[in-house]
Amino acid sequence: MVETQPARRATNAGPGRLLIAVYLLFAIAATSRAGLQIATKFDEAPVAYLLSALAALIYIVAAIGLARAGHTGRRVALACCSVELVGVVAVGILSVVDKDLFPDETVWSQFGSGYGYIPLVLPVLGLYWLWRTRRDPA
Repeated sequence: MVETQPARRATNAGPGRLLIAVYLLFAIAATSRAGLQIATKFDEAPVAYLLSALAALIYIVAAIGLARAGHTGRRVALACCSVELVGVVAVGILSVVDKDLFPDETVWSQFGSGYGYIPLVLPVLGLYWLWRTRRDPA
């Protein structure tokens, strides 16, 4: 009898497809917003606009990682979701405590309140999905 490794469920199947779609939607929204802000009024709030661009990049890379579903894709998605969670919490706290620090909103300002708090929930869902689709215990 040949022992095989336990199967790993794909991150791009089932509910993972919806998660990837939401990441892609946020990638488009954040990229559009950051691009417009950087192009038209960068000097007003450069940190805020660059953070929105960073969020857009993280959403794009996370979506790709989840869609690839292999070992590398999982690691990329795990890194992106982790950085995203730390970022949205840190920027959320800073934007509430010191409103002058962010003269204009970012995607992650006030924990993503401008986007219905989805930026706060999305990395948690991503990390949960990665945990849920991990290699099944033997």
